[in-house]
Amino acid sequence: VKVMQQNYVFTVCVIIFAVMCQQEEVCSKSVINSCTDCIRSGPYCAWCQQLNFTKAGEQESVRCDTQAQLMERGCKKEEIISPANNVTIIKEDPLSVSFDNQEPVQMSPQKINLKLRPGLPTTFRISFRRVEGYPVDLYYLMDLSNSMKDDLENVKELGRDLFAALKKITEHAQIGFGAFVDKTVLPYTNTNKEKLQRPCDESDQYCQAAFGYRHVLSMTAKENEFKKKVADQFISGNLDSPEGSLDAMMQAAVCGNKIGWRNSSTRLIVLTTDAGFHMAGDGKLAGILEPNDQQCHMENNLYTKSNEMDYPSVGQLATELEKNNIQPIFAVTKNVEDVYKELSKMIPKSEVGVLSSDSKNVVQLIETAYNSLSSKVTVTHDNLPDNVRVVYTPICKYAGPAGDKNGVCDNVHVAQTISFDVTVTADSCMEDTSFTIRPLGIKDTLTVTLSTKCECQCKDPNDKMHQLCTNRGSIVCGICSCMESFIGQNCECSIGNKDEQSLRASCQRNNGTECEGRGDCVCGRCQCHSTNQGGRYRGDFCECDDEHCENYQNKLCGGNGKCDCGTCKCNAGYEGSACQCKASREGCLTKGNTVCNGRGRCICNRCDCKEGYQRPQCLICLGCPDPCQTKLDCIECLGFGSGPFGKICDTNCRNITYDMVDNFAISGKECHQKDSEGCWITFKLNQLVGEDNYEAEILKQRDCPEPPSVIPIIAGSIAGVAVIGIVLLMLIKMLIYMKDLKEFRKFENEKKKSKWAEADNPLFQNATTTVANPTFTGE
Repeated sequence: VKVMQQNYVFTVCVIIFAVMCQQEEVCSKSVINSCTDCIRSGPYCAWCQQLNFTKAGEQESVRCDTQAQLMERGCKKEEIISPANNVTIIKEDPLSVSFDNQEPVQMSPQKINLKLRPGLPTTFRISFRRVEGYPVDLYYLMDLSNSMKDDLENVKELGRDLFAALKKITEHAQIGFGAFVDKTVLPYTNTNKEKLQRPCDESDQYCQAAFGYRHVLSMTAKENEFKKKVADQFISGNLDSPEGSLDAMMQAAVCGNKIGWRNSSTRLIVLTTDAGFHMAGDGKLAGILEPNDQQCHMENNLYTKSNEMDYPSVGQLATELEKNNIQPIFAVTKNVEDVYKELSKMIPKSEVGVLSSDSKNVVQLIETAYNSLSSKVTVTHDNLPDNVRVVYTPICKYAGPAGDKNGVCDNVHVAQTISFDVTVTADSCMEDTSFTIRPLGIKDTLTVTLSTKCECQCKDPNDKMHQLCTNRGSIVCGICSCMESFIGQNCECSIGNKDEQSLRASCQRNNGTECEGRGDCVCGRCQCHSTNQGGRYRGDFCECDDEHCENYQNKLCGGNGKCDCGTCKCNAGYEGSACQCKASREGCLTKGNTVCNGRGRCICNRCDCKEGYQRPQCLICLGCPDPCQTKLDCIECLGFGSGPFGKICDTNCRNITYDMVDNFAISGKECHQKDSEGCWITFKLNQLVGEDNYEAEILKQRDCPEPPSVIPIIAGSIAGVAVIGIVLLMLIKMLIYMKDLKEFRKFENEKKKSKWAEADNPLFQNATTTVANPTFTGE
């Protein structure tokens, strides 16, 4: 009860809010120069074509306002131009009660023509009634992978039960049959030649070759034909778990002539599977890059582009199912129920049922799913033009919420009439265009032709030269349309040799809007209009008014001054941008009776400090440079007569007063800095009133380091060089000695390893002639 009360209160609040919004008519005007401009500026803007409606100095845009405001200003009702919406029903055949082999009418009207004012909504009503005995076409699409072996055997026996279940619904039922597995390429299917011909287990006696999708039986009302065709089917197989179910559903949807869908029927696809599905992008695993083209590619009842085109996306499939008025029923096993429920959310008019492990409950599942689909009526639109809005409000016992995408009525029985209020709004001007409204899954459509009213149909006097226009122009929607060479509200200005553009340019400031949009350019001068509060704009270009200054406490200039051309001129004793403060300096005074220490202005009894200085009294500057460094040159020249300012100290440092002291006596920042001569100077700075005024105390004694002794440095340098040279020579000598020692030891080792042996000299030759001494006796 509490929930019902809350819903009731919410509904009442919505209705009250809607009524309040409808009662409040506002005309938001922009630049209005004609009746057409007025009509296009807002849905509640109306134009007064009454002659002499505008007063002297008023612009013609005052003719544009709401009807109530115009009548309050004295415009007669019959002189007000305000186009209204027109709704014309072109075709409205009555709703059919039952199916009698003729095209039934389940939605009315069928054609409607709308002529709308931009921004102004209009509402019309459509009616729907489910025809009793409406034909049903059911296409049974089965997964024939090896895991569905038990299910296939049961489905072969379900023909009688399926037809019996459909006969309960209608006498005009037909059933078709198709099967799918997956693409016959790796990694989805084993491409071994023998495995392609027999992808099942070796123990399976009956097995058919691998295939993607096969259409087995076109729609038929013959039970025996269905039973025979299904009985001829055998299990096939593939490698991975997901199947090519989206490929099969796409072909079943787009190949209508081959499937045998009738023009007037409830079209159902029953998909039975125990596995997930491949979708767009998965084809890349097999090197298939061509996207699905959503066309029929079926020859000899086989999908011929299975190995050439990628799987369709869910969006592509949903589009084709909706386009062909097909409602899918996913009969799946428990392990993939969640997957198909998510898929069902993305496909309108679809249902998911849990299939038993052997598919024995498929008939009951189809009955339940069909009743759920047929009892839910969803109305939506196609080809909605840009800048057109549609809102559906269902009128039925179990109505869904109003929505801009669709309207839903649930638990709708056969022969029960329901209605939907359709609110259409065109947000801009457009030529004749159209869109369709239809119930999902049903062939009936409503064609809505739409055009807009963006021009005024004024009743103008026939006089080509009207007296109101000083006989120099005609009346168009209550205002003068002047002859060439004449301009002005009443065509009173003759431009002579000048062109109109140059005259109008003299009314523009900095090439901006003519008279700032606040007046009329009459003969090259601005005639300013009255303001909304009754005053007048002023200035050469109507740039000034005395009503648009800053407010304080909802009062112009706080009630303590006058508005002068957008700026508050405060009365005596008040200050501030909106004269919101009393003139007082108590909060800005320092102990020394100065205002903000000379580093800011006192506004509204508070210091407005210069950049860097902090409130409340502009004493500390967090963002300023360190004065110890910026004032060092002045301290050096003032205290010791040296540094960069030595000769111009009086000129550059006159804002500093100083004393030379032995000990500091003032409070301030103590500084310890090195001067140009390398000495350390210690001093204190105290900032006085103003930005750059200081008093300083400088210690008389600087801390200067003693100069270095030159002779010891030179002697040390020479000695160091000599020592380094000797050390280097010794190192070089030692390296040479080590190298020679190494070579000598190598020679000694080689000498010990040599072996000397006696042998004939290969170059020696014996003497060829022997000579004997005859006198030799041997003694």
